[in-house]
Amino acid sequence: MKIQGFLDHLLKSSSGNGSVLNADFGKGAITGGALGLLLGKNKTSRKLATYGGLAAIGVMAYRAYNDYKQQGGFTAGAGPQTVDRLPPPQAELHSQAILKALVAAAKADGHIDAREREVIEGEFSRIGTDGELQQWLHAELEKPLDPAEVARAGSSPEIASEMYLASLMVADEQNFMERAYLDELAKQLRLEPSLKAQLERQLAQPQPPALP
Repeated sequence: MKIQGFLDHLLKSSSGNGSVLNADFGKGAITGGALGLLLGKNKTSRKLATYGGLAAIGVMAYRAYNDYKQQGGFTAGAGPQTVDRLPPPQAELHSQAILKALVAAAKADGHIDAREREVIEGEFSRIGTDGELQQWLHAELEKPLDPAEVARAGSSPEIASEMYLASLMVADEQNFMERAYLDELAKQLRLEPSLKAQLERQLAQPQPPALP
């Protein structure tokens, strides 16, 4: 599955930004209706318009995780290996985990029904995603929401941070069900409270600061 280019395209489609990081993925924008069904709420589109595509999630995760390490007095070493700093094979692993988190968070309010799934999957088919990816997305949409199962994709602190950020972009923190889901996901991802807070602060900023 070529998830990295698909996911970056999905994220950037909501921002009105026509550029796509992966040159192999340029099939046209997902319609606002299908994107809204998958990503949940109008506020999501506004957030993604501010933060941009997949690389922006990596930038924010890098900043938050790096600040967390420094404040915790950890020995300086190599910088966090976030999705924006990795070659394609490793970035693909991060991208799959991020997409898994996005789909799960979109289901946290219980509002994706069979009709909406049909619309979403039809739109993915229209833009030319490969069959394996479509099957994977179908399975993710159909399975019961389980934060512990979602969190198993967070195989490194960086991936866990990116997954939580992506979930924050989708879920409505003012909704009790969605806030409960976010808290349980953070617990299952084994995010330290101080790192969780750093990630939430990063998302609250107007935009991710540029990295050197």
